[in-house]
Amino acid sequence: MALTAALALVAFFYASVGHAGASGYIAVLALAGWPVAAIKPLALLLNTLVAAVGCWNFLRAGHWPGQRFWPVYALAVPAAFLGGGWAVPGPWLQRLVGLVLLASAWRLGRRTQDPASLRPTSAVLLAATGGGLGLLAGLTGTGGGVFLTPLLLLCRWCTTRQAAAVSVLFILLNSVAGLAGLLLARPAQVAAVLQPGLLVWVAVVLPAGALGSRLGSRHWPLTWIRRCLAGVLVLAGLKLLGLRLG
Repeated sequence: MALTAALALVAFFYASVGHAGASGYIAVLALAGWPVAAIKPLALLLNTLVAAVGCWNFLRAGHWPGQRFWPVYALAVPAAFLGGGWAVPGPWLQRLVGLVLLASAWRLGRRTQDPASLRPTSAVLLAATGGGLGLLAGLTGTGGGVFLTPLLLLCRWCTTRQAAAVSVLFILLNSVAGLAGLLLARPAQVAAVLQPGLLVWVAVVLPAGALGSRLGSRHWPLTWIRRCLAGVLVLAGLKLLGLRLG
């Protein structure tokens, strides 16, 4: 019961900022003593479901920033597919990424409003960004939103809710690709998590994610969302600094 409640809380909290909770699921499952081999596929599966309802809420609310952001997905999906089948990188890379996320959280937490103006970007830069972050997402068993959202905001390419809309679709596509890559490379690892208890978690996590994304996309003040995002980045950064999944 405690594990189910913790997973639902992660889904709600992350979904409110346009994420799906993979880094939180990984931390919760690891603390609960789950075997390492089962954590990555389960996190990706829950991530896919929560990202799907997040896409529905953030895109229906009209936060999609325009056609210019489509290139960010072009290389992300094949890169996440490749990363999903590879082993998680060494601790040095995880710790480096963790430090970057903590620095991003500090910078975003200092400014609770969107900038007065946005900067233009190119299709080539967006495609390269998506490819690199998609690979990192597949390697770490996440959807990549914790990497993409702060980059979009710190580069001033998007407003906060626009960044959430771009990221939640990025997360959905990468989660599906990462899960497919893992299934192709290690099918037994994915099959091991398909058990009756999974339906209980889905029945709790999915509504929690739907409620969180609904509140974040339509009702919560911008200040709340940016502070929640900073909190999500802190949790993800600490997880990468202190937890190694092999």
